[in-house]
Amino acid sequence: MAGSTLNFRALQRANQRKTIGLLLGMGVLITAVVFAAATYFGHMTTAGIVPLAVGIALASVWGSYYASDTLVMTMTGAKVIERDQAPDLYNLVEEVCVASGLKMPKIAIVEDNAPNAFATGRNEDHAVIAFTTRILEVMNRTELQGVIAHEMAHVANRDTLVSAVAATTAGAIALLSDFLMRMMWFTGGDRDRDRNENSNPIALIASLVILILAPLAAILLRSAISRRREALADATAVAFTRNPAGLREALEVLQQDTTVVRQKSNAVAHIWIESPLDGKGVSNLFSTHPPLAERIATLRAMEANPDLG
Repeated sequence: MAGSTLNFRALQRANQRKTIGLLLGMGVLITAVVFAAATYFGHMTTAGIVPLAVGIALASVWGSYYASDTLVMTMTGAKVIERDQAPDLYNLVEEVCVASGLKMPKIAIVEDNAPNAFATGRNEDHAVIAFTTRILEVMNRTELQGVIAHEMAHVANRDTLVSAVAATTAGAIALLSDFLMRMMWFTGGDRDRDRNENSNPIALIASLVILILAPLAAILLRSAISRRREALADATAVAFTRNPAGLREALEVLQQDTTVVRQKSNAVAHIWIESPLDGKGVSNLFSTHPPLAERIATLRAMEANPDLG
């Protein structure tokens, strides 16, 4: 990767295709769970449980989606500021907005000793980009411009929406599998014998395996979708600034810093430009971000391309 030249448009298209493929994989997985449940428990039981699991997942995740800006701000301790409190930062964000064609978001500050930043909000009208106090201290103007472009890319790419879709599907799979596994424990795995006495035992075993492994598969797919959206945001940031070096240098600053933000909850780990959980005993398969070294190498390869378009 690092030895080749890349352009941001090709990288954007590749990550968009991969995201669509992963979301389709989520759809296939939930279909497999429903089919497995119908095979193991019978269609009548499944018909009652599936809508309940999907309904609970929809209510919880989409409620969070519509209140995402308020929830994230509360969890991270971010405080919205006005222009007179950070005029240089406001001007820099405005420059990226002009280049991207996006509306000016709210700007917030998080009092924290770790350099980091995030974007939240369900659309442009509700967008907020936040910076820790430390990132404003350690990064120069070019590096901050790269960070701002990355966060504005999340807004442009509707990543809060994509995350909500992935979380809804993963949540429905987890709830459905949990309900069905509890039924197996409480009923001793007893199904309607009249309806299943001629069932293929191999199909029943396969169904059981699917129900057990589906929640793990859903988590892996959700993490993979998050990684693709981070890679897409990096490429989109270059589209906004035409300067991969800015974001690359910013990521190098983050790579050299070992501190992590105080708010390390799984619920918000995916929103930061650098996850506070990745690389700390977390397998790459469960990581919400590509490794910083990989992102830096990709951006460096784009720098080697004289024609970014």
